[in-house]
Amino acid sequence: MAARSVFANLVLLPLSRVYGGITWLRNKLFDWKVLPQREFDVPIIVVGNLAVGGTGKTPHTEYIVSELRHKYHIAVLSRGYKRKTRGFVMATPYSKPSDIGDESYQMYGKFGHKVTVAVCEDRTTGIRELLRLDPDINLIVLDDAFQHRYVHPTVAVVMTEYSRPVFHDKMLPYGRLREPLRGLHRADIVVATKCSPAMKDLEYSLFRKDMGLFPYQDLFFSRYAYQALVPLFPERSASVPGLQWMTAQDSVLAIAGIDNPRPFIRHLKSFLPKVRVNIFPDHHAFSRKDMELLLKRYTTMPGRQRIVVTTEKDAVRLAASPYFPPELRAVTYYMPITVEFAPQGGDFIEAIESRIKNSTKIR
Repeated sequence: MAARSVFANLVLLPLSRVYGGITWLRNKLFDWKVLPQREFDVPIIVVGNLAVGGTGKTPHTEYIVSELRHKYHIAVLSRGYKRKTRGFVMATPYSKPSDIGDESYQMYGKFGHKVTVAVCEDRTTGIRELLRLDPDINLIVLDDAFQHRYVHPTVAVVMTEYSRPVFHDKMLPYGRLREPLRGLHRADIVVATKCSPAMKDLEYSLFRKDMGLFPYQDLFFSRYAYQALVPLFPERSASVPGLQWMTAQDSVLAIAGIDNPRPFIRHLKSFLPKVRVNIFPDHHAFSRKDMELLLKRYTTMPGRQRIVVTTEKDAVRLAASPYFPPELRAVTYYMPITVEFAPQGGDFIEAIESRIKNSTKIR
């Protein structure tokens, strides 16, 4: 541990300062209008964060889309992280996770034809193409694009985990920040995610004070609500067990390939003592060897009832894997999550709509 600390202080900390200086200069070039920002005739909601990793961008993007899709003709655009294609790609019923990325694939599966979903590394090009293909689009949501400053947002929404707040973090590679903390001033709305339902009013107040936001910025607090299990292969599952109905003699094989699986694992263990945890890297592409290992672990688990439970995000890649064991198809489920907002912050969607209405970019 001491050697790691010395390495971090001697190597990583200086590198983080260099990286911080580079990102500061890049942001200043946009502020000074040396680098161009493109504005569009439709409102643009940018959802992002200052830190790398799972702060909850995708569930909050889905929440925004779900709440506004009845009022607007929405398009969701992301870069399609770890996809095998390049350029602009529109989601269709024939798309695979490797075509558009697992998060976009998940979103398209939820909203389908009701919302346009596309991916493009260059958000400016992607927006132009979306509006060319569908001129009726009157609201665009950019997932994970806070640092993509070539597009000027109408509303910028930034996430920070309550348990890993940005004001306690450092720049990469010493810490997890993509840009200096001062970049937070570009946010219109900040959301403290993954809050505990048991939080007291004092905890909300202290966090609000520590954030030190400007008067023009809104702060909201959200938490995950875990939903009932859903069969990964409905055609093979005769029934859907509820965790609350399982006994101490039953066991769960938990699979998580997300950046921060702790809340998911903690939720499973709140119901059952026998949870065998299998953690993979974020956006992990499951191999044949992975599937063989999971099958072996499942067959050696104790219990009268044994099931496999994974996250909603991992379910997309597992279902598409050609190596998924047939023996596990009837006993594998995923756990959807929804976002809930604490009343201490006010109405999140109302704050977004108010900023959209006060802008001139309304079609």
